[in-house]
Amino acid sequence: MAGRGRARGPGVLGPCPLRVSLIVSLLVGLVGCGGRSAADLAKADVQRVLDRRAAAVLGHDPAAYAATGAAAGYAAVRAVPWAAWSYRVTAVRRSGDIATADAELSYRVEGYDKAPVTAARTLRLVRDGSGRWSVTSDRPAGKTGEQLWDQGTVSVVRGGHSLVLGVGQSGERLRSFAELADDAVPAVSAAWGTDWAGHVVVLVPKSLAGMARLLGSPASSYRGIAAVTTGATGGGARTPADRIIVNPDAYGMLGRVGRQVVLTHETTHVATRAHTGAATPLWLSEGYADWVGYRDTGRTPAEAAPELQHAVAGGTVPEALPDDGDFGFSGEADRLAKAYEGGWLACRMIAERWGEVKLDAFYRAVGAHEKRAGAVEGALKSVLGTSVAEFTGDWQAYLRTQLG
Repeated sequence: MAGRGRARGPGVLGPCPLRVSLIVSLLVGLVGCGGRSAADLAKADVQRVLDRRAAAVLGHDPAAYAATGAAAGYAAVRAVPWAAWSYRVTAVRRSGDIATADAELSYRVEGYDKAPVTAARTLRLVRDGSGRWSVTSDRPAGKTGEQLWDQGTVSVVRGGHSLVLGVGQSGERLRSFAELADDAVPAVSAAWGTDWAGHVVVLVPKSLAGMARLLGSPASSYRGIAAVTTGATGGGARTPADRIIVNPDAYGMLGRVGRQVVLTHETTHVATRAHTGAATPLWLSEGYADWVGYRDTGRTPAEAAPELQHAVAGGTVPEALPDDGDFGFSGEADRLAKAYEGGWLACRMIAERWGEVKLDAFYRAVGAHEKRAGAVEGALKSVLGTSVAEFTGDWQAYLRTQLG
């Protein structure tokens, strides 16, 4: 209420018609038409601007995009085959003719995303003399990860089973990733089956730093990591497609077989996502992905597991299967390598001793549990007919045989 907190002296908020009319006028000015506040009006105006901006992206209309403000963003996203692109404004903070808007960006890539990807964004806008708002910047909100187009103009290469999106990369290099992905997809289906999407989206930023910004983490967390896969574990049929995000710095150090193993490994994560959950230990999810990656390479255990081979040959055999903590990217490099190698050899042993069909069934049985407790134990008993103690002992003997 106008005047709240003031002393009620003579003539203050009295019954004078003129004073009442001034108060009413002030309230109308603050509230606006239909009882809507100035903040609500600004939010509605900003939403309309962003609706036009989204329509311009989907309509491939650079002129319409430029009419909403900063036009550089259109070039960055124009090559991507969008099925949907929209903003939902959640808050607007205004100071005169300058406004900051919080919004949720929702988008889908045609042919890949069955549900929208959402990203929190912060937009800056200015209002001109005619009262029209226009966008001056559109960036990730707070400490959230960047989108690929935040790093530059996105180039697109389509493969038979893949869509490769890159920034700062040559067309030839992006095509090489598409070729690797196109080889990975049928290799994964041959091992896992065809009950998955059967195609992948690969993001190739310019550098390790770009990869880290996409993931919203320090670059040191991914140094030496060639690629990661992002997606919701246990994802159903109506989820966005996983993204395989490449570290081009580490990838460039690999040979042809190494590059293929990495892409096949990450593609396996895409395929198994719906059957991977809180109950799945990392030795199984990472070990299985490595098993598929190495399955057709002819690499021997000594060649593919050099760190563990060195330890076993020196008389040190792990006392237990790798713990989730052993897979931390920021830990010691040899510890991480041994964890991957140990998980791979556990899955390799299952495939050799019980068969590939049993390995797949074991993976699915573990993932079907809602919680970690009892998941591996139950699947070992029901699928493989063994116990944790017996399986661990068999695995240790297998390491000695293969690596000793």
